[in-house]
Amino acid sequence: MSSVESFATNTLLAYQGELPFLELINRTTELEAAGFGPLAVVLYDTWLQHTESPYAHAVHFNLATALTNLGELQKAETAYRTAIAIAPGFVHPHLNLGLLHERQGRVEAAMEEWLWIHHNSTRDEPNLPIVLLALNHLGRVSEMRKQLAEATQFLEQSLLLDPHQPDVIHHWVFLRQKQCMWPVYGQIPRLTEAAMRESTSALAMLSLSDDPAAQLIAALNFVDKKIAKGLPRLSPTAGSYGHSKVRIAYCSSDFCLHPVTLLTVELFELHSREQFEVYGFCWSPEDGSAMRSRLKSAMDHFFTIGHLTDEAAAQLIRSHEIDILVDLQGQTAGARATMLGFRPAPVQITYLGLPATTGLPSIDYVIADEFLIPPAQAVHYSEKMLYMPDVYQVSDRQRVSAASPSRQSCGLPEEGFVFCSFNNSYKYTPEVFDAWMRILKQVPHSVLWLLADNPWAEQHLRQEAQVRGIGADRLVFASRVSPDNYLARYEVADLFLDTFPFNAGTTANDCLWMGCPLLTLTGRSFASRMAGALLSAAELPQLITQSIEAYELAAIDLASSSERCLQIRQHLRSVRNSGVLFDTPKFVRALESRLLALVPAAHQIPPMRMSA
Repeated sequence: MSSVESFATNTLLAYQGELPFLELINRTTELEAAGFGPLAVVLYDTWLQHTESPYAHAVHFNLATALTNLGELQKAETAYRTAIAIAPGFVHPHLNLGLLHERQGRVEAAMEEWLWIHHNSTRDEPNLPIVLLALNHLGRVSEMRKQLAEATQFLEQSLLLDPHQPDVIHHWVFLRQKQCMWPVYGQIPRLTEAAMRESTSALAMLSLSDDPAAQLIAALNFVDKKIAKGLPRLSPTAGSYGHSKVRIAYCSSDFCLHPVTLLTVELFELHSREQFEVYGFCWSPEDGSAMRSRLKSAMDHFFTIGHLTDEAAAQLIRSHEIDILVDLQGQTAGARATMLGFRPAPVQITYLGLPATTGLPSIDYVIADEFLIPPAQAVHYSEKMLYMPDVYQVSDRQRVSAASPSRQSCGLPEEGFVFCSFNNSYKYTPEVFDAWMRILKQVPHSVLWLLADNPWAEQHLRQEAQVRGIGADRLVFASRVSPDNYLARYEVADLFLDTFPFNAGTTANDCLWMGCPLLTLTGRSFASRMAGALLSAAELPQLITQSIEAYELAAIDLASSSERCLQIRQHLRSVRNSGVLFDTPKFVRALESRLLALVPAAHQIPPMRMSA
């Protein structure tokens, strides 16, 4: 019997009040699975109108779910509320109502539904999964709204109920990092530090470990748990497409006013149009910034793919016969690893987005230099090395700064040495913070100028300073400002103190571009060698330290010698004008020579045929 014939028979039974509840559920499930959602709705409605049952609340709930799937959101909301009216203790409709409200942009209403579950539902076995979902949604939405303390509390309550939730653990750990809640691996009953470490994301691990082997394990764990396997490969395995120009594509969710774009935009502009055709595939927000307009103008072809599924996006990339695909995301927020897993290009490269190995089998190469990833450490990377001759990081020479601000306008004292560290707060660690406080003790009247990343981090850092015997007023927090005003701050700062094991990246580039001395502590991992790679290219090896003790001594020594800091500033002005660190044309030529070597001039591969 066909689905339609079965529907007619069951609808007649429902109209006569003779269709059992379980038969209704089975038949509507079959209809929805076969793509006949509207018929399932009709069958639900007919049953409800002609059947008295103690399960009416459950049928209204299922009806609401079917209506939601059809996009009939107002009717779905009515059905959910009817289910609640029939059975006030029924928690499931509250969960789905929250999702319905969120889908409609009514975030406060969504949170009210989930809070109702949190405050009113029992924690027994039938309801516990719903309570956990409600708490996790509350945490997720609070994090999206930058309400980090609330997000942390909701996720912690979820973990107290069930500590075996890897996704929740990884968000909870990263939230604690962002707020400088030390130790980052907090105390949760029945949750071991080993389990927390295993669930730590690749990005969060960069601030917790300098061990590239541990970072590889974290990346591979993510791939094993989160990335679909056995995806069909779309691109050819050998040869080239035979284009007159190599088609290179860059993909990112950060093609906006974001550090990755601030570094790379001139690279796109300077690509040789005699040898390369440049594509951009973007799922970034349209922020209306001048930087986004400049980036789009730098591309020969620019596509927004945020509305496409990973498979459809991969098909689009393949349809343009891209020779080399450069992913600027890695495993950071917004990554589309599944899209890359379809192998839409014969050669796929990771660059800048994640300063660590991606662990992705679909990524062939990582762009690096031999300081950043010494050949002996390459074994801890899933990618092959694509070594640049001078420095791995590209720069934009067109960035401009505003006029230098006064100390008073920055909230800084008129006198005294100004240390700064404008890295994101999740890069701050108690070990390096200890060193910073010891440095402040040894340099009277000095202050530490930090980024005001979020109010909870600021509060915790002031508390941590006082615990270490340093007055809270010796920490000065800088609010976020426009890029030109941010750059101008480096005219006021005397010395940038880098973080470890997650060094400054774009921030270090900006600091050196503005001529501000930067002191780094270098280690074994990609993330802990970024600033050192830039300083090496700037011929300032004396600012690269190998131990926390050497780092402290160097900071104190520089703070006692204004002449040495001035000499470094003069040297950096020379580097800006004629050194390799900011020689973007040279960087682009070197990169292009390496990219051309990856595209063999073999037989032409026929274009892919798109199915109707």
